[in-house]
Amino acid sequence: MVATAYLSGCIFLPKTTTDFDPKCKIVTRHVELEAQQMGYLGSCGGGDACLGILAVMGVVSAGSAVVSGSIAVVGNVVYWLEERGRCLKPS
Repeated sequence: MVATAYLSGCIFLPKTTTDFDPKCKIVTRHVELEAQQMGYLGSCGGGDACLGILAVMGVVSAGSAVVSGSIAVVGNVVYWLEERGRCLKPS
């Protein structure tokens, strides 16, 4: 008997957003993570084939979260430093 599973996986992508800081009168940038649907596993014959596909989807999803999360952290630190340098507040 063929088992049908409708499973979806997600990948995470970095997305840069911009805002205007009226106090400093500059445009600020921030990196956010955005989840995108990978697709679905429509029909699976069961057994090792399904487990292998699910394992690969899990690895890809986790890997994209780690890589994109690292990009977001580094990007936000760089943008923060750039913002601090362009918006020096007198003491």
